[in-house]
Amino acid sequence: MMIDMPSRAADSPATRATSVYERLKDDILSAALEPGRKLQLRFLMEHYEAGQTPLREALNRLTTEDLVIGKEQRGFFVKPISLEELGELTKTRCWVEGLALRESMSNANAAWEEALLVAHHRLERAPRSLNPERFESNPEWERLHRAFHAKLIDGCGSRPLIGFCEQLADRLNRYRALSSRKAFRVRKVNQEHGDILKAVMDRNIEEAVRLLQLHYEQTAAFIRTDLESTEANNTIQPAS
Repeated sequence: MMIDMPSRAADSPATRATSVYERLKDDILSAALEPGRKLQLRFLMEHYEAGQTPLREALNRLTTEDLVIGKEQRGFFVKPISLEELGELTKTRCWVEGLALRESMSNANAAWEEALLVAHHRLERAPRSLNPERFESNPEWERLHRAFHAKLIDGCGSRPLIGFCEQLADRLNRYRALSSRKAFRVRKVNQEHGDILKAVMDRNIEEAVRLLQLHYEQTAAFIRTDLESTEANNTIQPAS
């Protein structure tokens, strides 16, 4: 008679390091760990219940992804945000996702269109905020939002291009997270997604690409205004 032994795969060092990396990355992208924050090892070890080795592996990995910076003799910091980086990332995302959407639509078939309709339907039904009175980010909406945008380009036929698009989306997401609270009652994001979908279903490639790029540019414009306002308030000196 064989006795089932509990699997220790979940406790392996590689699995622990991956888990810490994913949790740290999620907290950076959601701005729970705010830009510029020093990532003190003692705090990280207590907060993520992890040892120094998996934490350092995770931090080094996030450094290669340009989400964390290491300073000699000073440790690790969440990478600060900047208007310059926001502009560069947005411009690049418009270029590469415009190309990916164009190719995806050129390769379109009934299965892809049906999957896109389903992705949009699920996103449209999910509330943006968990609290209707004040903004409280809904993780399920974030997941479905990411899924809809991923479905738009996943028929382009290039895994490296899709991977690059995902990296840009990650790096821009923390900018969006910082301004989502103020944008909640201002932007009509559902309408923007619906307009993009309609252009795709109409097989109007140029209009679909234009609307997708406009969608990203409008996000950047709102974030830029918010950041400029914050910077201006921070530079106001108290009267002597």
